[in-house]
Amino acid sequence: MPSLVNRKYREWTEGLDTHQSMISIFEHIRDIPYSLAIPCHDPVTGPEEMLRAGKGYCTPKHYLLAAMFRKLNLSVVYATVAFLWNDPGLNYPAALRELAAGMPVAHHLACRVQIGCRWALVDATWDSPLAKAGFPVNDHWDGYADTRWAVRPFRSPVRTAYCRTLTNEPCRTSGEAELSPVDGEKDHWDEDDQSRYFAQKVSLRTPEDRERIAKFYREFDLWLETVRRSC
Repeated sequence: MPSLVNRKYREWTEGLDTHQSMISIFEHIRDIPYSLAIPCHDPVTGPEEMLRAGKGYCTPKHYLLAAMFRKLNLSVVYATVAFLWNDPGLNYPAALRELAAGMPVAHHLACRVQIGCRWALVDATWDSPLAKAGFPVNDHWDGYADTRWAVRPFRSPVRTAYCRTLTNEPCRTSGEAELSPVDGEKDHWDEDDQSRYFAQKVSLRTPEDRERIAKFYREFDLWLETVRRSC
């Protein structure tokens, strides 16, 4: 890992056992202010760029979380779900709500971490001050249970999640194709697979989509700063 990532890992875990270190890493990454302003898509350089900038979004946050959790000898996979920015639970101002309504389907990244015999969802996306605007901030994670998703993923009516207790392997579909605890969730064992998957989705966007997304991102970031100042 790059030098700044290593330094932060030492700072955040010094004197702590594995369980305490998990919680500390999670809380520090969660409280990096969420921002879409700086592109940090690269799995290798993204976490370092985010730490230097002091802000970032779900992708570099979870690349960083996975890298640090793996240094604790934990098994981690990346979890991608489709969602819509036009979330009725968020307290958007009227102009931003109008922009959100025109946004195409987006894809959110979190992690699943093997804790005992199960794969727990660990989502460190939203920083704590954003709770005031309706964001599902994951405060007080105990290091064992699933966190909440930062977004509303597209789900099937029935959740099917199983774990092989003898081998501690992740739950899989009948075709042994992929980890599948939530319908529509795509899981990836490594950064390259996740990066390719995201690039495929982005390639489907039209020029109009890209223009709309860029405008929404600018206004969304400005609104988040307003939310934080109001706390």
